Amino acid sequence: MEKSILKIGIIGLGTVGTGVVKTLKKFNNIKILKAAVKNINKKRDVSLDYITDDPYEIANDPEINVVVEVAGGVDPCLDVLKTAIKNKKHIVTANKELLAKFGDEIFNLANENNVTVLYEAAVAGGIPIIGPIKTTLRGNEFDKVVGILNGTTNYILTKMETDNLSYADCLKQAQELGYAETDPTNDVEGFDTMFKTAILANIVFHKKIDLSKIYREGITKISIDDIKCAKEFGYKIKLMGIAKKVQNKDVLDIRVHPVLVSEKSMVSGINNATNTVLLEGFPVGEIMFTGPGAGEAPTASSVVGDILAIASEISYTDTVLPYSRVKPQDNAIQQDILETKNSYYIAINAQNARGTIGTIGTICAKNNINLQSIIQKGIKEDNTAQIIVITETSLEADIQNALSEFKNQNIEVTNLIRVI
Repeated sequence: MEKSILKIGIIGLGTVGTGVVKTLKKFNNIKILKAAVKNINKKRDVSLDYITDDPYEIANDPEINVVVEVAGGVDPCLDVLKTAIKNKKHIVTANKELLAKFGDEIFNLANENNVTVLYEAAVAGGIPIIGPIKTTLRGNEFDKVVGILNGTTNYILTKMETDNLSYADCLKQAQELGYAETDPTNDVEGFDTMFKTAILANIVFHKKIDLSKIYREGITKISIDDIKCAKEFGYKIKLMGIAKKVQNKDVLDIRVHPVLVSEKSMVSGINNATNTVLLEGFPVGEIMFTGPGAGEAPTASSVVGDILAIASEISYTDTVLPYSRVKPQDNAIQQDILETKNSYYIAINAQNARGTIGTIGTICAKNNINLQSIIQKGIKEDNTAQIIVITETSLEADIQNALSEFKNQNIEVTNLIRVI
């Protein structure tokens, strides 16, 4: 091999892959030997000398030093990357789903074969977060990492607020602009944020995270009325990934759901497709990373940064970037959502009848729930009233019991949103 030239193969030439190719053109020490795509005949903004529809050509090519995977998904990427690792190739990937589901398997295999796996682009697009946690911030013991990790949902919620549009209208607008896929489930139901939150929790707390134990809720139930009511109380609604230590326990509280955040908080000002990651620990205190979380150029920035990190060392050492290696980890003990404590926004639609608010108060008191605020928003044509309740900090299990009792009393809860 020519030690001065890093030879790479790219799997995926979509938005991110195209951005990577464009960005790498200015680096004379990087050569793209091959790219693998699903459809060879598709017209693209970039041209390469060799394109194949077989990703194993890249995984098995003895000339290639680094495999760059930006195709996404698990099948066939998992087996392709495992093949590449067994062939002693370093990996750069933006595949959050793959890492969240099979990271332990991939990293163990990489350690066995003395290759590195870099994945800065997998969590927050152009925001440098994984590198800083593993290097300049590694002396900290963190208690919490939270973030707005999906640009599509943040864009939708922002537009609902600023343009007074419904969820459906804002989703359509996001799709027209290319922020949302034709099938937006991965974004709007919180899967994308869940994968990224699991990855962050893994590197911050050094534990293996079980995706099946992460509570996940998307934004599809958020209405324009919820947006307006939250604003009246001094809040904005954001979809957030949350991972934090439970006080005085070796337990992690990891979840993804909409939250009400104070308009006075820094997070409330993160709008449109922007992402943010907030870390809290000792000795650094609270630190926040903000920037573009998706798109061709921002994500390509992180992918190319990882490629160049490997290029800078590969000719000089047999163990490239040892700080990036993931050591064997214990399984995290994860808290059930019913055991968490939060304040809550509860939107209720009930018959305008004498004693309804009293019934709500009685049911809450019976379930150890103290009310911070309760207001009636007016009477509709069908003689129902919109009632908004904000609770003090309460146990989730108690809240769910109260919701069941509301249902038995024909009191309809149209939404429940946690407050942080």
